[in-house]
Amino acid sequence: MSISLAVRPLQSSDFSVWSVLWDGYNQFYGRSGADALAPEITRTCWARFFDPDEPVWALVAECDGFLIGFAHYLFHRSTTLIGPTCYLQDLYTVEAARGQGVGRLLVEAVYARAREAGAGRVYWQTHETNLTAMRLYDSVAERSGFLVYRKIL
Repeated sequence: MSISLAVRPLQSSDFSVWSVLWDGYNQFYGRSGADALAPEITRTCWARFFDPDEPVWALVAECDGFLIGFAHYLFHRSTTLIGPTCYLQDLYTVEAARGQGVGRLLVEAVYARAREAGAGRVYWQTHETNLTAMRLYDSVAERSGFLVYRKIL
């Protein structure tokens, strides 16, 4: 039996399935219950993917017609490069697909889009406890050595 796995751009007709994946992603990072994202954030995020004035993009992984993962990425300026920089903001696969190469395909698809856009770099961050993802990341990129600091305003 052959499995058909593909990565493609998100389509407006994908909302109902994407939103289930989005909820799973946010639950994975503890954004659920009282800490859940406001529905307005999800609606705005979704709208940005289809707004030509926004630098935010989305790809989905599809297996035999079912969405099983996504990658959200954006382009921005940098003070150290002339061309754009690509930030891979969100990467998620359903639990059953983890370790099956889906995340790698999504990362490689983002790399391809970044090259097409003239980006000189793709970067991302993950939580220090996300060991499963870090095994993949260590095989497709190098750790920069930088730590992330933030201040919630």
